[in-house]
Amino acid sequence: MEARAVAPGIQLLRARRASNFSLGFYKASVLGITFLAYAGYHAARKPISIVKAVLHPEYSDPGFAVSPSSNLSPSSSIDPGNAREGWSPFVGSRGKARLGIIDVAFLASYAIGMYFAGHLGDRLNLRFFLSAGMAGSGAFSCLFGMAYWWKVHSLGYFILVQMVAGVFQSTGWPSVVTIVAKWFDKSKRGLIMGIWNCHTSAGNIVGSLLAAEMLQYGWGWSFVAPGFLMAMAALVVFFFLAVDPEEVDMSQPQSMGGKFHSVMIDGSSLQGLDINGDGEEFREVSLAPGTRNDSAVGFFDAWMIPGVAQFALCLFFSKLVAYTFLYWLPFYIRHTKIAGNYLSDGMSGRLSTLFDVGGMFGGVAAGYISDQLNAKATTAATFLYVAVPALVLYRVYGSSSLAGNVVLMVFLGAFINGPYALITTAVSADLGTHSSLSGSSKALATVTAIIDGTGSVGAAIGPLLTGFVSEKGWDAVFGMLITSVLIAALLLSKLVYTELTVKFASANAAPFQPLGDDQSNEILLLVFNALTSLFPDQFY
Repeated sequence: MEARAVAPGIQLLRARRASNFSLGFYKASVLGITFLAYAGYHAARKPISIVKAVLHPEYSDPGFAVSPSSNLSPSSSIDPGNAREGWSPFVGSRGKARLGIIDVAFLASYAIGMYFAGHLGDRLNLRFFLSAGMAGSGAFSCLFGMAYWWKVHSLGYFILVQMVAGVFQSTGWPSVVTIVAKWFDKSKRGLIMGIWNCHTSAGNIVGSLLAAEMLQYGWGWSFVAPGFLMAMAALVVFFFLAVDPEEVDMSQPQSMGGKFHSVMIDGSSLQGLDINGDGEEFREVSLAPGTRNDSAVGFFDAWMIPGVAQFALCLFFSKLVAYTFLYWLPFYIRHTKIAGNYLSDGMSGRLSTLFDVGGMFGGVAAGYISDQLNAKATTAATFLYVAVPALVLYRVYGSSSLAGNVVLMVFLGAFINGPYALITTAVSADLGTHSSLSGSSKALATVTAIIDGTGSVGAAIGPLLTGFVSEKGWDAVFGMLITSVLIAALLLSKLVYTELTVKFASANAAPFQPLGDDQSNEILLLVFNALTSLFPDQFY
């Protein structure tokens, strides 16, 4: 059993006002603190993508006079923010591949750690777990940057630091999703989590801008500054985060209730599919509102929850694409002529943040649309299909002008990060409270870890492959990304079909056959449920 202890800061504030805070206050504080926490996680991940062009300059670009044996040190007479010497062991013909190796060292340990983190997160106090993970992530970000002053040129050092950093980073996502899902029910989870999930893009933007700005003082500062801020955010989490409504004497959201339906389509029963608009699919049991089971769910049992495997595999390919942009977009911009000119390292890093600006809009839009349609798989698949032509347009026309690059990058970010955000937030939270769990309140972190952990395997493979594939040219990289997006969309085909089938169930239920009174009443009930879901204001 996890220990329940009210955060020290909350205890102090409640003692000063001699009363408890409102439910609305706690919900707002949970959203704000978890937003800050996960934005910090992403800010600490971002510097490597900004610094890559400094560690490994492209020798063929104009003005790049590079000696593979040279190493930039703090005592160099050349401005470290603009130097083109590179940093051993990332200089030379194998430098780009070695950058890919340290990417995969981080992301592979992150993906593996995610499965264990979800298991632990369902059993430990999430405030302790999350704050410890944040402090560790900040510390190892600083250790990567310290190589600049310590003059470390060992590839093994960078790999080891990234591997441990990945383990600490894996504590974040299962924890914050579980905490937020405990405070908010399913009714508007897509929109709320779509807005809340802007922390990913916000963290990427802050991390990119901070790392790009600190380059002028030496690339080590690009890691130390976000790492320090991450450690400070860990203190906020430890002292002020309310993990569960019950620990602060608030009622539990009624997220496990709902009715059971059986629909006959073409002679086959889709029993268990809920069409009353509460966001649940594949219902297998009927639970009284508020029913709760404190037993944890096994790892393999969580994989058997309907929809988990499909969304997990979809996220594998979605994150492969998203993280390729996360880790390589500034490098790609730096070494691609835009309107006939190469941009500086700092400008490339700042311009790349527009991808995450688009991701913010895409995440919110995907959450809102999925709430309105009550069709998360259909929403995610649609975004992914639109991302295919967006990738083609960005590769072909993104270099023609700076304005065109900006517009296409925002558009591309929206349709790549939209489904990624939806799956890792609202979908994970819904599946983590699926009715087949018989009311278990301790599956959220496990299910979230399975989905995001599987996605993180793809996130590890994408940047690694890019390091090698880019040697054949960037057209090959974009071909890999387009193929991955298509596979991601196709993996949701069965779920999309099921969602659309249920949506049109009432219209397709045999209206021309003679019906008994019971059958007529059932069809009328289905039609009424569908209409009230689509037009609630007109019926209530």
